[in-house]
Amino acid sequence: MFNHFLTRASRVSSLTKHNLLPAFRSAHSIPLATVEAEEISGAKPAEVLNLVQGKWIGSSNWNTVVDPLNGEPFIKVAEVDEAGVQPFVDSLTSCPKHGLHNPFKAPERYLMYGDISAKAAHMLSLPKVSDFFVRLIQRVSPKSYQQAFAEVYVTQKFLENFCGDQVRFLARSFAVPGNHLGQQSHGFRWPYGPVAIITPFNFPLEIPVLQLMGALYMGNKPVLKVDSKVSIVMEQMLRLLHACGLPVEDVDFINCDGKTMNKLLLEANPRMTLFTGSSRVAEKLAVDLKGRVKLEDAGFDWKILGPDVHQEDYTAWVCDQDAYACSGQKCSAQSLLFMHENWSKTSLISKLKELAERRKLADLTIGPVLTFTTESLLEHTKNLLEIPGSKLLFGGQPLEDHSIPEVYGAIKPTAVYVPLEEIVKDKNYDLVTKEIFGPFQVITDYKSSQLPIVLEILEKMHAHLTAAVVSNDPLFLQEVIGKSVNGTTYAGLRARTTGAPQNHWFGPAGDPRGAGIGTPEAIKLVWSCHREIIYDYGPVSNDWKIPPST
Repeated sequence: MFNHFLTRASRVSSLTKHNLLPAFRSAHSIPLATVEAEEISGAKPAEVLNLVQGKWIGSSNWNTVVDPLNGEPFIKVAEVDEAGVQPFVDSLTSCPKHGLHNPFKAPERYLMYGDISAKAAHMLSLPKVSDFFVRLIQRVSPKSYQQAFAEVYVTQKFLENFCGDQVRFLARSFAVPGNHLGQQSHGFRWPYGPVAIITPFNFPLEIPVLQLMGALYMGNKPVLKVDSKVSIVMEQMLRLLHACGLPVEDVDFINCDGKTMNKLLLEANPRMTLFTGSSRVAEKLAVDLKGRVKLEDAGFDWKILGPDVHQEDYTAWVCDQDAYACSGQKCSAQSLLFMHENWSKTSLISKLKELAERRKLADLTIGPVLTFTTESLLEHTKNLLEIPGSKLLFGGQPLEDHSIPEVYGAIKPTAVYVPLEEIVKDKNYDLVTKEIFGPFQVITDYKSSQLPIVLEILEKMHAHLTAAVVSNDPLFLQEVIGKSVNGTTYAGLRARTTGAPQNHWFGPAGDPRGAGIGTPEAIKLVWSCHREIIYDYGPVSNDWKIPPST
């Protein structure tokens, strides 16, 4: 599928480059759009508004977002402060617990959302519209055109998947015969009503759209908060969705800091909150909201190369993509690579080094790290290199000749080797398994006899999002899969850690709070609960008499 992204993305990029696509204008391409992606600058800053109770509103507080590539202030975000949350509280609490629709209330809205999805999917399929969102994503979360295009493509395909009757199929019920004539039990998927969605910076379109639409499909009224650094992308997408028929009152959209959002959640008391982001914030929300949360939190993701060596070039390419695409800023990025000793005897590391070193800032195959500074990334590298037997395989240096602001990180793709016997030691374990949301990975090797040690390391991990077991040996796969947890695990010769397409579950396992995304199963799990209705019509027998007390 990734090769399909490359082909189609290259075609769209080429058309745009040679001006074969019409320039983006709100009156001629995306209805209601308010910005031009490539014209946003310090001289012509974009503005991001809030949406509440069906109205776009500004704020007395404007937060300035700097261009992650040159530090120029280029987006002004109307941020709501703690004193301004009341309209959002009122809007959310106006939604009843039984939702905006359910199988017994306003069922025509299931069909309405099927139509909205069809129209929005069509819009995103248009090259000029797709290209607009790709370029806008690149402005605020710099990644290569192909990576940004893949995000738009997955979003478009997701919307296609829920056209027509597919939304009401999500609410499919079942019936079980009762104990006597006239009795039947029916199970229904029921909305929560008022809900909240909090999403991160790294996928400014895909994550919020997929979770937002899932919430709406099931009958909920969400308030959506996207990281303010990238919220302009979702603001523009909401305007597109409104043009496709989304009722303006169905979704509220807020820009604010974490403290203000926490106040909103505590006062509005949503029935469920979906959080995608850091483990630290996730655990705080779980306590504050008394467990009414679904979490897709941090992922320290591992890959194991099994004893059977195949397709060395292909494996090296996938490892490079998994660790360094999007500058490693994926919750599914390859963080720890276990190589069987048979792989250690190949040229895999040298090939991985060559692939990493061809990445360059000019095409954003490497770029700014938005949650770590260069200093902190290099400090982490230094700390790892103090472990006995560790060594720098490649990278470990700042990017050169750039204007990325100091508040962000800018380092070359980096890999540090740490011996397996050192990783398992308590004094080193937390350091080695610290999630670094950037172009950074730890590599180690193991013998067949040391597989139990590898599995012990996996057992100690607290995050279980994605994993890859690269092997076509069925007994090896059986051993590793049977003794691991990760919710999205790829297995086989072509296994990877990254990739959250619309066609399979993506989410953690091993935690009852774990959230999924993208599939009917994920939507039903995250955005609805089970309600059982037992019909008992009778008749009551004519000779029935009151029985003795029991």
